[in-house]
Amino acid sequence: MGTTALESFKFCTRLTLTEVTGRKASNIGELLEGIKAADDAVIYHHTHRFIKQSHHLVPEGANDFAYWVTNTVQADRLGEELTSIDIVRYNSLADIRNAFVKMLERHIEENPGPMRTVAPGREFHFMRAIRFSLPTECSAKDYASFIECLKNVSVSSLYLHVFEARLRPPYGVDDFSHWFKTNFNDEKVEQELSRLDPYSYTLESLRQRIIRIIERRLTEARNV
Repeated sequence: MGTTALESFKFCTRLTLTEVTGRKASNIGELLEGIKAADDAVIYHHTHRFIKQSHHLVPEGANDFAYWVTNTVQADRLGEELTSIDIVRYNSLADIRNAFVKMLERHIEENPGPMRTVAPGREFHFMRAIRFSLPTECSAKDYASFIECLKNVSVSSLYLHVFEARLRPPYGVDDFSHWFKTNFNDEKVEQELSRLDPYSYTLESLRQRIIRIIERRLTEARNV
């Protein structure tokens, strides 16, 4: 377990802007076609925007597709099925998109015939999340400075490094566990952090949980 990192961990924060795509759907078939054509930024907006609200990482019902199908199209069964898609299981936005596509295709195949079209003004509007990663002044070179930075960065920074990191290469890996593994070859911390289910915590409680893991590891190293 080394004392100084080969490469400092530079904490960043996130900024998200919403863009109107101009595409909309008035029935289940059009929703399917829109999702098929959607890029990652569109899928991200409609499946993740609820998560960051109120600083909780709770995915239950957290997708716009299910909400619209249930409350506007009033296809309750399909809405429940779309709600049940657990985005935690997927390591890329492309995989999340495919899960929705398969479910909608199956529904249409099992329910042939005319589709219910919603009234004008109640269509599903596809939106795009434009995400930015911005550097902060916090940089860590060892365990102690990492803890100090983690205590002071915003929850947006925490969200970026723990959750959004899993949606980009290397898929399914958060930035924190990756840094400790590659810079200190600390498999114990890497495993403890990677096993955390971020959805089981608020962002603030997740911060405290990670801090406790690193503090305990630092104490162990000092007592060796």
